[in-house]
Amino acid sequence: MGEPIENHGIVGDLRTAALVGLDGAVDFMCWPRFDSPSVFASLLDDERGGRFELAPALNGARHRQLYLPDTNVLLTRFMSPHGVAEISDFMVLGKAQQLIRRAKAVRGPMHFRMRCAPRFDYARATHTVREEGGTLVFEGAGKALRLRAAVPMRIEGDDGVAEFMLKAGQAAAFVLEDAALGHVGPPDPHEVAESFKATSDGWRRWTARSTYRGRWHDMVNRSALVLKLMTSREHGSMVAAPTFGLPETIGGVRNWDYRYTWIRDAAFTVYAFLRIGHTAEATAFMRWLVAREADSASDGTLDLMYGLDGHRELAETELPHLRGYRDSRPVRIGNAATGQLQLDIYGELMDAVYLSDKYGEQMTHDGWQSVVRSINWLVANWEQPDEGIWEVRGGRRHFLHSRLMCWVALDRALRLARKRSLPAPFPEWAETRDAIYQDIHTNFWNAEQGAFVQSRNGDTLDAACLLMPLMRFISPTDPRWLSTMKAVKERLLEDSLVRRYEDESVDGLDGIEGSFNMCSFWYVECLARAGDLDQARFLFEKMLGYANHLGLYAEELGPSGEHLGNFPQAFTHLALISAAYYLDRALTARERTGWEREMGEVPVVPPTGL
Repeated sequence: MGEPIENHGIVGDLRTAALVGLDGAVDFMCWPRFDSPSVFASLLDDERGGRFELAPALNGARHRQLYLPDTNVLLTRFMSPHGVAEISDFMVLGKAQQLIRRAKAVRGPMHFRMRCAPRFDYARATHTVREEGGTLVFEGAGKALRLRAAVPMRIEGDDGVAEFMLKAGQAAAFVLEDAALGHVGPPDPHEVAESFKATSDGWRRWTARSTYRGRWHDMVNRSALVLKLMTSREHGSMVAAPTFGLPETIGGVRNWDYRYTWIRDAAFTVYAFLRIGHTAEATAFMRWLVAREADSASDGTLDLMYGLDGHRELAETELPHLRGYRDSRPVRIGNAATGQLQLDIYGELMDAVYLSDKYGEQMTHDGWQSVVRSINWLVANWEQPDEGIWEVRGGRRHFLHSRLMCWVALDRALRLARKRSLPAPFPEWAETRDAIYQDIHTNFWNAEQGAFVQSRNGDTLDAACLLMPLMRFISPTDPRWLSTMKAVKERLLEDSLVRRYEDESVDGLDGIEGSFNMCSFWYVECLARAGDLDQARFLFEKMLGYANHLGLYAEELGPSGEHLGNFPQAFTHLALISAAYYLDRALTARERTGWEREMGEVPVVPPTGL
């Protein structure tokens, strides 16, 4: 059994990404794009998936991983009484797509082993390997990858292998790239060093654009770097996660493909980027979105997810030949949720549109026409049941979160129209917005439970209610909301961990999932907005303790704190940024207020956020 999910770092080039384990192996990589078939997928099957191993031949070595500060350049260190070795991993941020792996003997002479074992097309295709000009060329399923090395390599079966010695201070690089680039011979050490420096400098320049200077600076920057890694340089779209098939329940069937652009996830990501000053990413996504709206149906409806380039063919299929992570089957690619109705996406989208117009590039005429079509469609359809934010497969319901986000869609559209003097059917939109408000307070408030419930006239809770004050639907100190928070604490919260919902049968799937990291960070922000800053900080910092050794999170946490679901997960990292941003401002305002009271000055107004 290979490394667990959380024992990985990630490197990428804004086109694809690779997961590197603490043992020095690349256990997952799709090539050449996030949504391309996998080349390495040993995380899903040790024997069949394929991997790229590079490590010193040391028994009992201690392993450590770290990023160069403010970059996505990963170092994996091996320490033993015999010496110290280090593997550097990065993907070049340039036109030539390259995964560069550099082995170095830091202390003492070191014996290294390398095995490159690609398995093309999700390990469904056979391949050939040949020597060409001192390099190895792997060819299969219409792809050809070349491995160049600073040391001699040989062919063993379908794999490329090498064993070599390095003296203290010596290094040897391996470059995996598209064979069409035509490079032959070993990589030039000077060029590798220059690529390392250029990649590191590029990431540092990007990180320096952040306007966040508060507490938890390192964790916020790491989350931003993760979100940036999941953003397409070519298209401006964002994947929900760079992986597929990693289970929400060990041994269960909750194994999905997240290598696509969900309108919801991307809209939340835009919000996170805007909060810390990365407006270029928000602008690029909004331009991508305008193109999707131009291709949308004449009534203004949007698909809930797309391929990175906007394609819609995301048919869900199974890979029965792969065993799955810790025998979690089936392994799926594609995503059948693409055919669902999820009304909430219009609210998340309009919130992002509103904020992007305010802090980034302003809405165009054609963009506004698309918004009007979508909002008019929503006016006529907001009362439909749907599958909701959690993409349930147990049948449509009238979900609170979907109602809430329909209200957000109309509210933000009205605000934007008034702010920019844009033409809109104001009376009809305002009437619908207010009708949704009344519907939520009438049909989703359960007086006996003392809480807003998951579905209309229901009696179970859903952590998606935590967005109600975050989206400014209700005051964070409203008695109804405080009562709902109390119910969430008693029924969904365990220590600092929040489960998504009480009724596990709602999604129509077997198995019980873990706690949902995004919801845990939402709860923290709700506490902070309600004024309980000390408890919010306490729980926030406890949640930081559940990150892996690099500050990365999967989607969920299992019973023993293990990471579950696709990794790293955009939802978790964007919610962390939002909670950190608000909590930091609130704590700073309280400190300043306390100082001013001591000095006899007028206290400042607490922050309101964006």
